[in-house]
Amino acid sequence: MERFGVSPVTVSRALAALAAQGLVVTRPGAGTFRADGAAPPAATVDTSWQQVALTAEDADAAPRVVDASGVLACLAGPPPGVIAFNGGYLHPDMQPEQALGAALARAARRPGAWERPPLEGLTALRGWFGRAAGVGPAQVLITSGGQAALTTALRALAAPGSAVLVESPTYPGALAVARAAGLRPVPVPVDSGGVRPELLADAFDASGARVFLCQPLFQNPTGTVLAAGRRRQVLDIAHAAGAFVIEDDFARRLGHGDDLPPTLVAEDPYGTVVHVASLTKPTSPSLRVGALIARGPVMERLRAIQVVDSFFVPRPLQEATLELVGAPAWPRHLRAVAAGLRERRDAMLAAIRHRLPALAPDPVPTGGYHLWLRLPDGTDETALTGAALRAGVAVAPGRPYFPAEPPAPHLRVTFAYTTGPSEITEGVQRLSRALDETSPAA
Repeated sequence: MERFGVSPVTVSRALAALAAQGLVVTRPGAGTFRADGAAPPAATVDTSWQQVALTAEDADAAPRVVDASGVLACLAGPPPGVIAFNGGYLHPDMQPEQALGAALARAARRPGAWERPPLEGLTALRGWFGRAAGVGPAQVLITSGGQAALTTALRALAAPGSAVLVESPTYPGALAVARAAGLRPVPVPVDSGGVRPELLADAFDASGARVFLCQPLFQNPTGTVLAAGRRRQVLDIAHAAGAFVIEDDFARRLGHGDDLPPTLVAEDPYGTVVHVASLTKPTSPSLRVGALIARGPVMERLRAIQVVDSFFVPRPLQEATLELVGAPAWPRHLRAVAAGLRERRDAMLAAIRHRLPALAPDPVPTGGYHLWLRLPDGTDETALTGAALRAGVAVAPGRPYFPAEPPAPHLRVTFAYTTGPSEITEGVQRLSRALDETSPAA
């Protein structure tokens, strides 16, 4: 402490890091000492055989494509000095860090906090998710976030080799999950009112699919909301096909202040909807707590898949979630998120209309954290993404969002992981320079 001018906490953390690396050992009552000997050098192993083992499959089996590139693009942090228009979570300034810390501390003091939870999740937490979706706790299964819930749902509902209908464009992480499970994503186009029902019916007939995966609220990447007149149509079409609808409701708590439609599962008269909810987006990337909601025998299938995969969601995390959503700070946080996202959305729209008016989206999303920009014909998305990164702004090309050939070049830009309007304005200026550099007419 005297030599480096640091606090006791810093010294303690440094010693813990050295112990984890095997460089020091701690002896209670005696002190901390340098470990005896050095770690043996890592042996060189010939792993070339794995190329054959990982690709040799039964010719009759469904091919699996394990490609995490689309997901990694959303998770990768930008280099220093680069403005993140490709982030998928709230900026730390909007995350409820103090409330999360307090909730975790209170949860640790709850009786039985470290005991095994019920396999379906804590009853109180299941009830909280159920009330938000308009169902009872018996229809709720707690999951380790939305991505895990999507994985469980697709594995439970679709057999390897079968088709699964998806919106086009759609979230790349959902496409990655489907392909890794040996499923065939079949695109169903969306417009300003969400998925087109007549094309959905045709896709069911042509593919024989028994699952349709959709995001009715603030769809990723288009930001659209499923039109009121289409909601019952989607349910009727799926029911007629004997199929399930997976409702990915990831953005339920990312509205910008307007009233929201109810969940599809709350209006489902058939038991065809399997609802996915998550608290990660409106809180923190590390609060990986979500829920699967379903009626009928399918719930037992979902529960069995999750138990086989991961047993259950850790109880301390469930207890901390209950403390968070039950605290007076929770509704205040949601109002702050709505205001913060609305401010950032308006700043990005204003900057785009000023610097890139031809790219301004119409209609404007009323929730979520991103804008979907239609680029000029002939634009090379890869070249533009690279030029933007060199200019100091990270963006997401549109191609990974399409399960088949895209109809036009697009760009997804997000505003949630920014400090505010000034950074957004600067980011759009940098993007404008990149577009000038890669314009087809340049």
